[in-house]
Amino acid sequence: MNIYIKNYIKILKNSGLDAFLITNDINIRYLTGFMSSDAWLLVVKGTLFYITDGRYIAQAQKNLKGIHVKEFKKTLIETAFDIMNAYQIRKVGFDSRHVTHFQYEILKEKSKSLKKISLVAHNGLIEGLRQIKSEEEIQKIKKSLEIHHKAYQYLKTLIKPGLSEQQIAFQLEHFLQKYNAGLAFSPIIASGVHTSYPHAKITARKMAKNDIILVDIGIDLNGYKSDLTRMFFLGRIPRLIKDSYEIVREVQQKAIEHIKEGVKACDIDKLARNYFKKYKLDHLFVHSLGHGVGLEVHETPRLSVKSTDILKQGMIVTVEPGLYWPKRFGIRLEEMVLVTKKGVEALSGHIN
Repeated sequence: MNIYIKNYIKILKNSGLDAFLITNDINIRYLTGFMSSDAWLLVVKGTLFYITDGRYIAQAQKNLKGIHVKEFKKTLIETAFDIMNAYQIRKVGFDSRHVTHFQYEILKEKSKSLKKISLVAHNGLIEGLRQIKSEEEIQKIKKSLEIHHKAYQYLKTLIKPGLSEQQIAFQLEHFLQKYNAGLAFSPIIASGVHTSYPHAKITARKMAKNDIILVDIGIDLNGYKSDLTRMFFLGRIPRLIKDSYEIVREVQQKAIEHIKEGVKACDIDKLARNYFKKYKLDHLFVHSLGHGVGLEVHETPRLSVKSTDILKQGMIVTVEPGLYWPKRFGIRLEEMVLVTKKGVEALSGHIN
């Protein structure tokens, strides 16, 4: 039994639940290390059951050690309740964010018909564990970042006037294939006025002399993600763009300096906004400051005004302030840092 499962079972024991039904593929992968699809994981009093259909049985049996693999003949729900009945389960937890309304209605109907089993919505148990990265996870993310840096070095040689955003995206994807890596999300490759759109879509626009280019890409290496944004300049940089770049870099630096264990995530976001306010530019910062990264490219904690997260040692977050001048240009810089007891470790580069 791996450390992730042990930690989860320990938390489950303190929750007052007899069992827990895990329906999210990412959460199943976190606990088991197995890339799950069309399957549920049922944790019953310290015993784990992986429930899937005939397409995945052989592969699951080969890869899941110490976990009972069950093939469902009718439905996932029927098999899960059969197991719970056999173990005389009374209270089963589930994460309501990861079941459809249709699934919930069937679960509720089934529990009512049995009368002995009650459903308890208990959200965020596994996500809470996933926030704190193990040393193994940190190393996996660092490996992803190594490829990320190589990708940006490649883009430095590739980006030039005459190439379109679409051509850059195609070449980037081809480059990553050499490292058995993929894109964690549809990349943002924005040139010229398109940089003023925080989530610009890739177009056929060709880059021109003196253009500004914003590239935001996420890389997926063996399930773990990295997420960085870089700016490229093709020629002369106008004063306003240069000043905006320097302000964004300054705000990012100040935010990173204040990150450490015990700090409220919302306070880091507020700090960044206050620095922009000094320059009377806070109205041009239109998104949150950052987010956690791991098995998903966007996960908790969130560095946002509304966040209730408290930063803890072992969390990995992005810090990505930006300024977006409508119909003109945008600047965003994004780094990844590891929260430590005394501050941060720069995972992706810039701290000083």
